[in-house]
Amino acid sequence: MRRISIICVVLSISAAGISYADDIPQPAQGDYVIGDYRFRCGQTLPELKIHYRTLGKPVRDEKGMVRNAVLIMHGTTGSGDQFGRAEFAGELFTKGGLLDAERYYIILPDDIGHGQSSKPSDGLKAKFPPYGYLDMIDAEHRLVADDLKVNHLRLVMGTSMGGMHTWLWGEKYADFMDALMPLGSLPAQISGRNRMWRKMISEAIRTDPQWRDGEYASQPRSLRFAAEILFFMSSNPLLRYQDAPTGPRADKLLDEYAAKAVKTMDANDVLFAVESSRDYDPGADLESIKAPLTAVNTADDLINPPDLGILEREIKRVKHGKAVVIPESHETRGHGTHTRAAVWKQYLEELLKETER
Repeated sequence: MRRISIICVVLSISAAGISYADDIPQPAQGDYVIGDYRFRCGQTLPELKIHYRTLGKPVRDEKGMVRNAVLIMHGTTGSGDQFGRAEFAGELFTKGGLLDAERYYIILPDDIGHGQSSKPSDGLKAKFPPYGYLDMIDAEHRLVADDLKVNHLRLVMGTSMGGMHTWLWGEKYADFMDALMPLGSLPAQISGRNRMWRKMISEAIRTDPQWRDGEYASQPRSLRFAAEILFFMSSNPLLRYQDAPTGPRADKLLDEYAAKAVKTMDANDVLFAVESSRDYDPGADLESIKAPLTAVNTADDLINPPDLGILEREIKRVKHGKAVVIPESHETRGHGTHTRAAVWKQYLEELLKETER
């Protein structure tokens, strides 16, 4: 039965070394290396490394099917490490939480080009294969199925880019999961303003004389511009005004953020990450999604604004689909709300209850 519920009509900057709360076990970490990985562009890497973190242990039923595995995917320029923050792990992974790490087997990969997985800044720089979202979800699936030996997922969810990957998982591996929860995303190709800000970053880096075709010795000036665009798009106007109610304060806030962000960013990594959405286009196959899906966006999301009507229109094509657009409030953070689990976890609870075996 089709369910439609519309309420009130990060992008993720990576953070390294996040310490989990005392009542959450520290994640185990590992690397899955795929030999001679062939990208959809036709190029091959002798070794593609996918770094990952896991919490908990897989539980199999009498037929050997894993029943408690949860895959959570991060956003553009982020990593699986970001989900250790109190606003996410502290709300979900704690004892008695919706995704209690003692009950669930939680898988947090670093996608291609991100975190500790293979990426341009490892050495190939701009000669790194131009990967896309389809390469990313293929590597995610290989990690889950081939390396971790998980043959079924209780839940697939993700934020921003990870939300877009969630839609693709529902289409490409329709029988692999019980439930899907894309956060901060739309089931349509990147277009309009969403495409434009990505192109702005791409062109700024590629036309920067300091970029030197990716062979720079120090980070080009355009990296700062990229950080500023990411900062601008990831929050909402009200929050930015509250933080910076005067001209000088706005300048200072932006300067402070950009100066800090560029210390941990790399121009080639950012360039390839923002360009990787080129092949994202789930629109043609939405009817193929079998698992119940709850898509959650917020009304103050500049990247996925609800006035486009895309989510409300396309969710009708998902057999067991539900769309939720959370109103702007003092709890929302624009696009960045996708990581503030307290704002939307009630919908996760409903989805988990609905799909209990």
